[in-house]
Amino acid sequence: MPRLPAPLAAAAAHWPRPAARAFSSAPATRSHVGAAPIPLPPSVSFIRPSAPSAAGPGAPAQALVRGPKGELAVDIAPFVRLDLAPSSPPSPPASTASPALPATLSVSVDNPAVKSQRAVWGLTRALLANAVVGVADGYTLPLRLVGVGYRAAVESLPPAAAPATQRLNLKLGFAHPVLVDLPADVRADVPAPNSIVLSGVDKQRLGQVAARIRSWRVPEPYNGKGIFVGDEQVRRKEVKKK
Repeated sequence: MPRLPAPLAAAAAHWPRPAARAFSSAPATRSHVGAAPIPLPPSVSFIRPSAPSAAGPGAPAQALVRGPKGELAVDIAPFVRLDLAPSSPPSPPASTASPALPATLSVSVDNPAVKSQRAVWGLTRALLANAVVGVADGYTLPLRLVGVGYRAAVESLPPAAAPATQRLNLKLGFAHPVLVDLPADVRADVPAPNSIVLSGVDKQRLGQVAARIRSWRVPEPYNGKGIFVGDEQVRRKEVKKK
């Protein structure tokens, strides 16, 4: 390692040193996402994993979230702890009582100081929160087809094509139509020839299906054509002139 010149070495002796972290009994780290409780509406039921996964002692178990729109299973790592606080009953008399507070689900881990556990902490909380919203209200994701002659239509599939029940018939400027089979838990509606609305209970599955449809015509910046997901925008560019 090269040595500092004599003038700099003399000045460096007086530079302030970083202070050592004072002793504290408080936890060193917390997950800002994972520590937030999840409210459970009255129409949603939560079933915690009751037994270890059959895949092995270190494999994640599954918690079940049920609601009026359906049900979803969420993987729970062995070091993740779930605490379900029941809703508070309304106080009598019923005519003047305030509505009961929703139940809350809290997520924690065995050792928040471990980076891998802290990452799974926030991820598990986000997946559970998405599952609660999905089974209670559902998710929708719009897609826009921008281009001359771009059209979309939805077709029903016969029972022999199970588990798929719907198929998208897309005209995207190719010499042939593009056929996209949809999974059973994703539904498509076509309110306009150049508009598609995907709906379902699984937010992640909706995003995956939308990405698969978008891959046929990725938005390009020169003519602004393509399949746009949600409020996606593309920054326009000018063609380079010779």
